[in-house]
Amino acid sequence: MYIVAALYKFTPFPDPAALKAPLAEVGCANGVRGTLLLAHEGINGTIAGPRAGIDAVLAHIRSLPGCADLDWKESTATDMPFARLKVRLKREIVTMGQPQVDPTASVGHYVEPKDWNALIAAPDVAVIDTRNDYEVAIGSFDGAIDPQTKSFGEFPEWWARNKHRFHNKRIAMFCTGGIRCEKSTNYLLGEGVDEVYHLKGGILKYLEEVPQDDSLWHGDCFVFDQRVSVGHGLREGPHELCHACRRPILPQDKGRPEYEAGVQCHHCVGDYSEADRDRFRERQKQILLARARGEDHLGD
Repeated sequence: MYIVAALYKFTPFPDPAALKAPLAEVGCANGVRGTLLLAHEGINGTIAGPRAGIDAVLAHIRSLPGCADLDWKESTATDMPFARLKVRLKREIVTMGQPQVDPTASVGHYVEPKDWNALIAAPDVAVIDTRNDYEVAIGSFDGAIDPQTKSFGEFPEWWARNKHRFHNKRIAMFCTGGIRCEKSTNYLLGEGVDEVYHLKGGILKYLEEVPQDDSLWHGDCFVFDQRVSVGHGLREGPHELCHACRRPILPQDKGRPEYEAGVQCHHCVGDYSEADRDRFRERQKQILLARARGEDHLGD
């Protein structure tokens, strides 16, 4: 059983590049895999490994400037959900493309999972799912608005086109682990919205703490690792990834005529050229050969 830790912290890092090698060294030395992003605005990522390894990496991160009060969310996986450890430098730890947005200055009101149902059931509250369209497609909250964005960077444009719909409404926002809401709520405050709320700890914390019988969540929650989705109690969901478009599919979707393992699914059947599909077929061949040798393939 592996521990999976999802974490983020907005805090100024004057020289994020200097933090990269020591962080990677601690992770590799302790059998931890996953992805960690470093930028001037902070750190974000999901990692997996043995209990002792996760504790060592979290202790290292908490020693970084401004990270002593780091918050993270844990779940488990029966198989290692990552092929390797990646520590990357980015311009933003979650890309919104709005330089004026600063979650360290102000964010919306945090709402604990136990209080979320009452808030989103209120008639004067509009509930907005800030995730991407393929994430929303496999699960969301009752009555939540889906902006149908393909990336988080499209959210400001969507808001500009739709803000007239929310006159005199309180806005409640949610995302997977909370990080996108740190930026989106700060953005809406800057746009003049008076009352903005967001789910503390995101969907993952809600699914962990709120009993299924009391839940207003339907479906599964997409996660960015090889588990693909989790449900109530953070149990691993039924979804798999299409290795072409990286969208979630269900086991029964592999029986559809459009499906070819590693090459296409019903979501992306018309999205790629024949040259792309030939390349995907070669990648799939190498994945299967690596598995037959008992090795990890970096494209798997």
